Amino acid sequence: MSNDKPSGPTKVRVPAGDDRPRLVCDTCGFIHYSNPRIVVGAICHWEERILLCRRAIEPRRGYWTMPAGYLEENETTAEGARRETREEALAEVELDALLAVYDIPRINQVQMIYRGRLLRPEYGCGEETEEIDLFRWEDIPWNELAFPSVHWALKHDREVAGLSEFAPRSTPEEWLKRREETVLRGAHHYDANIVTPEGNR
Repeated sequence: MSNDKPSGPTKVRVPAGDDRPRLVCDTCGFIHYSNPRIVVGAICHWEERILLCRRAIEPRRGYWTMPAGYLEENETTAEGARRETREEALAEVELDALLAVYDIPRINQVQMIYRGRLLRPEYGCGEETEEIDLFRWEDIPWNELAFPSVHWALKHDREVAGLSEFAPRSTPEEWLKRREETVLRGAHHYDANIVTPEGNR
């Protein structure tokens, strides 16, 4: 395949040598691959507190999250995490370790979350943030966190506190098991974005 875009109409079919339907151009053979998106973000510390942003956009507008967003082309994951922190929190962060890699197949995402330290206690609301603050652990608004992965990242950050070397954490096994059981039951309305009371944190 020499083209980088289709030269004619596309149809959904299984290309030769593949095992799943794709959009394929019948004129030139171009195959459109829809791949998972990479999300990058950071748990940002200042002394004994953690920086959280209240979302000003959907989904989950009004709920709290760490600075995070989609990786852009031509940047590393660490560069993306620092950029998202600047854009959403108007803050500069020094990253010291990859905290976790979360597989979220239901919404076709891989999330790579870093641990970092604010260079100075200066921050503000970017365009996608309506409120921002530094929280002590006991003051984190657990019932108002935007996504399961925010819960996971905060808990995993707590697990590795004080460690300079550790293996990146991953999607909790109980969540993956619950997702698998839901898919087997045919409950296609299940949404990995939604925080439910029974154990996403």
